[in-house]
Amino acid sequence: MSSRRNTELFLLIAAAFPVTLLYAMYVVFTGTALTFGTLAVPIGLFVAFAAAHIAVRLLAPGADPAILPVVFALSGIGITFVTRLAPELAMNQIVFLFVGIALMVGTLALVKNLDVVRRYKYTLGIIGIILLILPIFIGVERGGSRLWISIAGIFTIQPGEFAKVLIVLFLAGYLAENRELFSIASHNILGFKLPRLRLFVPLLVVWGICLVIVAFERDLGSALLFYTIFLIMLYVATGRLSYVLIGLVLLGVGGFGAYQVMSHVQTRFQIWLDPFQDAQGGGYQLVQSLFSLADGGLVGTGIGKGLAVNIPVVESDFIFSSIGEEMGLLGGSAVLILFMLFAVRGLTTAARAKSDLAAFSATGLTAAVSFQAFLIVGGVTRLIPLTGVTLPFMSQGGSSLLASFIIVALLMRAGDEATGRETELTGTGIMTSLPEASAEVAAGAVASKAGTRIFNGPKAPQGAGTTGGGSHARPGSRLRRRLLDTPESGVLGRVALAKRLTRTVFLFTALFAVLIGNLTYIQVIQADEYQSMPSNNHTIERSRYIKRGSIITSDGVTLAESLQQEDGTYVRSYPNGNLAAHTVGYYSTQYGSAGIESSMNDTLTGSKDYSSWENALNSLAGTSQPGNSVMLTINSRIQQAAEQALSGLSGAVVVLDPRTGAVLAKASSPTYDNTDIASVLAGNTADSAMYDRATQALYTPGSTFKVVTLSAALETGFATLDTTYSAPAEMDIGGAPVTNAGDVGYGTISLQRAFAVSSNVAFGQLAVDLGAETLVQYANAYGYGTSLGQDFSTTPSIMPDPSTMTEWETAWAGAGQPVGQGHTPGPQVTTMQNAVMVAAVANNGIAMNPYVVSQILAPDGTVVSTTQPRSLGQPISASTAEQIREAMLSVVQSGTGGEAAISGVQVAGKTGTGEVNNDNANSTFVGFAPYDTPTVAISVVIENYYDHDISAASVAGRVLAAALAAQSS
Repeated sequence: MSSRRNTELFLLIAAAFPVTLLYAMYVVFTGTALTFGTLAVPIGLFVAFAAAHIAVRLLAPGADPAILPVVFALSGIGITFVTRLAPELAMNQIVFLFVGIALMVGTLALVKNLDVVRRYKYTLGIIGIILLILPIFIGVERGGSRLWISIAGIFTIQPGEFAKVLIVLFLAGYLAENRELFSIASHNILGFKLPRLRLFVPLLVVWGICLVIVAFERDLGSALLFYTIFLIMLYVATGRLSYVLIGLVLLGVGGFGAYQVMSHVQTRFQIWLDPFQDAQGGGYQLVQSLFSLADGGLVGTGIGKGLAVNIPVVESDFIFSSIGEEMGLLGGSAVLILFMLFAVRGLTTAARAKSDLAAFSATGLTAAVSFQAFLIVGGVTRLIPLTGVTLPFMSQGGSSLLASFIIVALLMRAGDEATGRETELTGTGIMTSLPEASAEVAAGAVASKAGTRIFNGPKAPQGAGTTGGGSHARPGSRLRRRLLDTPESGVLGRVALAKRLTRTVFLFTALFAVLIGNLTYIQVIQADEYQSMPSNNHTIERSRYIKRGSIITSDGVTLAESLQQEDGTYVRSYPNGNLAAHTVGYYSTQYGSAGIESSMNDTLTGSKDYSSWENALNSLAGTSQPGNSVMLTINSRIQQAAEQALSGLSGAVVVLDPRTGAVLAKASSPTYDNTDIASVLAGNTADSAMYDRATQALYTPGSTFKVVTLSAALETGFATLDTTYSAPAEMDIGGAPVTNAGDVGYGTISLQRAFAVSSNVAFGQLAVDLGAETLVQYANAYGYGTSLGQDFSTTPSIMPDPSTMTEWETAWAGAGQPVGQGHTPGPQVTTMQNAVMVAAVANNGIAMNPYVVSQILAPDGTVVSTTQPRSLGQPISASTAEQIREAMLSVVQSGTGGEAAISGVQVAGKTGTGEVNNDNANSTFVGFAPYDTPTVAISVVIENYYDHDISAASVAGRVLAAALAAQSS
């Protein structure tokens, strides 16, 4: 016995080192000197556990030697993090911790033999159920759950924590009494051997109680915990997998029903599937937990340096998130291994127990702690839905702490009884003690190989055939009794029980191994993805102490910069208001980031920047450094002209350098104020204002699509600009009408003239002659179906599957009107796609992939990197491009695009009208200038332009004039 206790003392001393070191690290973080006074908590805790160790030497010298040290380590880590996360609650937690240790010793002194449970099992069960459902009637609600009872308005308790212990003891007594009955099958259904139905009543009762808990107390965690404990105990007691499978079926039925009718169950499940969908609402806790764990990495941020304090009630349900963040994967895994060791040692105690009752009690109590730890850690790491239970020994909360220490005491009592200090188990294990006159009868019963044996003699122990079961026989009794001879009887029954406990050890080992694997996935494999999310306020918060680089235009105008405050932090400033707001985006410690502020975050913050050897060295060393600046391709004068032209309108303007694809301006209206993002997000129009119509909105291109149709005709050699078509006001094509705008007829005209006056009838015939497949092929060659942009994203423009297009749909598609039925209609185009298309025509048929970042500049102003232009391909030849340019010139000089003309400069373009409804339409325009040597390409969309009487061509003319002036200055 002394060797066990000496091992326990050695392990306690060993655990004292990391516990004290961890607390000392917290003290250092607070800036306090290390003294005996500042280390009073870990020292006092060690003294308390040392005193408990002495008590165990006296009261339970045969108890397992590893359980108490494991609990000491978990409690020490827990009190450190509660003190760090919620210092105002730390003193209460310390008091409860010491009271819990005293209660553990008191329980050991009071409960000298677990067999007392047999006598009072139903009383314990009834009290446990009452405690479990009591909050339904007199409980107080917190965080949506009704689990607590207020005592005189001074403090609250969670009776379910104590109910857990009582119900486990009841189940242990019930299963010990009926173990062999459960193991005997009286029915065979579909290959499953089942006992009598009345034996399933407890299973159904527990199932029903769990549903009541979920429904009325809104406590998914406790319901799942109790039900799982029962299934584990039932399997260990009987070895029947059929019972477990039936239990799982009932769990599935109950869970499905609860999901269908209970909104809080649906909410938990939906948050688990996608917490980021409502990251600022219902998913906030889980999202912040994932961000914290991702920040932890392998070794953690260091005690006190994490941001888990952003998680509501982190000291309770989410304390493991803080542990994983500040102690890293290694520290978090160490905690999980401690819980794994607790499970292993607890089940080892069950295997050594002297009676079935003690074995089942130890199994249930071990599962109560271990599976609860699995539930909460699995929830906060998104392995399973959140359940809301606490982390035993670690989370803030008195009820959980006290109940956990009672469990430890009962486990140690079960382990001590296994030494047989009172009545050593001998022989078969059927009876603990029999008068000599009955020994021969008992031996005969055990020797029987099958069936039952009737014998006369003293009354057999209650639950005969069960190890250590029942009260002692009464001498002189002549009652007849049947002794069941089953695979669970005698020594063979104990062997079978030990095998099942071994499998249960493997189960819990596997559960915690899965937790460690999932933690590794989050903290190592997935960490970069979480940290780079635009909404990750942790990443943003840490960068407050780093001078974030500036965002400037190509002509040197600062759009964003960081200003240092008195406390050493930096605040983001936008000195030119909301100029290019959709491109620049915003940066907020509360709302995350968007635009360039998001896509170039690593460069702007100077974190993990390997763009130069110096930056790489600093990044590897973890040295904080000022962020690099980002120079955009945008020209401030062109951008201002575009935004002014859109003032009061809804629409978008994109201006490109056709030679490179550089974005010279990108404007979307209405716009928003990125200098006050909080007000924008709180406003009712936030979605509309923050929507980038230049890259995300899909529009009907109208006649601007005729550039694609003409490209296909000229490039394939099917037609020339001189090819003629009949262009009446209306013509039936494919059995339905195709009409010209304004019902104007043009007679028989050339393609060049049809292009200039924008005849739908002529181009409808041309599209049908070309065929849907050719039309779609050339649209795709210009970039349709592709997310354009080297350093930004664009909604892909749409063309339908040519095999689904009828002749009439093909005709209208060639004219730029999507009229498809039964499939996605097309063409649908973004303003950026139209800009890329017209820029390709201006650039001798070569389409360039647009980009908005020109250069990355080091803090000292040197160029770190320069974006290189990239081609998307060459949809048309240079000769075809020249013919289209000629046709576009006639549009502005003698066709529908006269409003885009600029004095002294030849402008080429194409107008379009995208029908919205019978009363309104969008106006579109694409063009370039100067005609001979294009340096600017433009795409414009004006929504509902009938309301404003301002066409896209007129807006384009104003912006082109400003662009050419800016380039020449």
